[in-house]
Amino acid sequence: MRQLILFLMCIPLSSFGMSISYELRMPKPQNHYFEVQMNISEVNEKQIEVKLPVWTPGSYLVREFSKNINLVKAFTKDGKPLKVSKKSKNAWIIETENSKDVQVKYEVYSFEVSVRTPFLDLSHGFVSGSGVFMYVEKAMNQAGSVTIFPHESFKRISTSLSRDNSKGSGQRFLFEDYDQLVDCPIEIGNQEIFEFTAAGVLHTVAMYGEFNGNVDQIKRDMAKIVEAETAVIGKNPNKNYTFIVHNVVDGQGGLEHKSSCVLSVNRWTYAGNQYVDFLNLVAHEYFHLWNVKRIRPIELGPFNYDQENYTSLLWVMEGFTSYYDELILRRTGFYTEEQFLAKLQSSINYVEGTPGSRVQPVAHASFDAWVKAYRPNENSSNTTMTYYSRGSVLASLIDAMIVADSDGKKCLDHFMQHLYVTYYEGLKRGFSEAEFKAELSKFVGKNMDDFFAKYVDGTEVIPYKEFYAPVGLNVQDISSNNPSFGASVREEGGKVMVKSVRFGSSAEEAGISVGDEIIGCNAYRVDQGMFEGMMSGMENLESCELLIARDEKLFSVQVTIQPYKKQQFSLTKSTSNEKRLHYWLR
Repeated sequence: MRQLILFLMCIPLSSFGMSISYELRMPKPQNHYFEVQMNISEVNEKQIEVKLPVWTPGSYLVREFSKNINLVKAFTKDGKPLKVSKKSKNAWIIETENSKDVQVKYEVYSFEVSVRTPFLDLSHGFVSGSGVFMYVEKAMNQAGSVTIFPHESFKRISTSLSRDNSKGSGQRFLFEDYDQLVDCPIEIGNQEIFEFTAAGVLHTVAMYGEFNGNVDQIKRDMAKIVEAETAVIGKNPNKNYTFIVHNVVDGQGGLEHKSSCVLSVNRWTYAGNQYVDFLNLVAHEYFHLWNVKRIRPIELGPFNYDQENYTSLLWVMEGFTSYYDELILRRTGFYTEEQFLAKLQSSINYVEGTPGSRVQPVAHASFDAWVKAYRPNENSSNTTMTYYSRGSVLASLIDAMIVADSDGKKCLDHFMQHLYVTYYEGLKRGFSEAEFKAELSKFVGKNMDDFFAKYVDGTEVIPYKEFYAPVGLNVQDISSNNPSFGASVREEGGKVMVKSVRFGSSAEEAGISVGDEIIGCNAYRVDQGMFEGMMSGMENLESCELLIARDEKLFSVQVTIQPYKKQQFSLTKSTSNEKRLHYWLR
């Protein structure tokens, strides 16, 4: 009996229960449909529930991918139709009729250009797995394969999935579990491919679309970033890594994955001053392979693909990453010290100068990302603050605190290393908010409750001089009470339309609303340029009369210009604590 038990223990878990493989076809790319066949084997149930995720990790919005699915059909292995019924918006029930093998067939309409959604046309196909591959919940931990049958005009497939080179029709790729499958995007087409090795890792770059860059320079510069970011943590967990780059007219940013990322940039971004923006995006998404994909809140994995996965720590995940993407460009020489400080100053002034910073704590911004961050409206600047920018500023404060307290011997890098070793490598899980705060307090050697209460869970203006002076920065408050109309306008079809109104502003007090058309000022018809010029020339407490159209009705409003204090700071290097400053900005 003991021998039998030992034998059973040596059999891989994937040998038990149902197994799943996929086949992906695109016979007519111009209709923008991927055809998916999901093969479910070793079925022992009378019913199977198949689901499609409602969101994709890294993009915190329920996107309802099932809206792109046409009629779902199911068959036995010999082609007999099986009954399929809809259970919920993203779930289907299949009556198996005791069949051990079930084939699920469906089409996915794929015509949204973004880094998080599938796309297919005659130029290429892009597979973002969460919007394409269904799953069976009890089989999510099982290994499987996806076999791709590219359109005859597509010659290349780029992905970080392992390729199975055994003979057979199509090109077969292997995944360890469902999480890995949807975490490995796939580029299918005629992309340009080049490689470089950095930090002991082979990096493949798949470039879709025409672009104006020099490949040798791009490889050198990307390698610098990889080396510098690997040095932050001290180790790179990948053996290979894939960059999928979409060179398009309207760049969409990036999305991180565990062993790859997708970048969407303007195709002419590789020359002049714009090139550093591309490198910044590379630095941001690559740093996520540690921060988010491995150093992470406990809520972000294993994922619940059916609903929102709430965390109040996105200010650490995205904010710290935004801080490092700038700091890495400094360390690799793409920024001077002055340029890095200018970037930091700009972030501070954006954060403190936005009305929403006094309303929404950054922890709340993180938690409410699902309903606010990706759904901005005309009032968002009054009530919200991005966890990217405020998180980046907080990261700089924590970094400065560590540098000062260690007298230039430790920095934020060492805290990130501690989290990586303790939670990812040691406990093999994420951390809670309480654990993060406790670890940070222990690392900096002081209780961080007050810091969190005021600047993470609260909305107080940060005393920057207190944090930055010990690391060699002069901080000057340059805020002033300037006259302000308090509303932005845009010309649309020859009309001057109000697009936003600041809370408590002169415009709001006068009763002006978003959507109003401003026809005239002080008996003069105005266009956008003329109106903005008139408003910028107003003095505090000066009044003007505006002719407004709202819902096809004309009326006049009297506006009295009030002073508005926009919080602003300047940062300059001081002659004291130069050693610490040099260590920080090295």
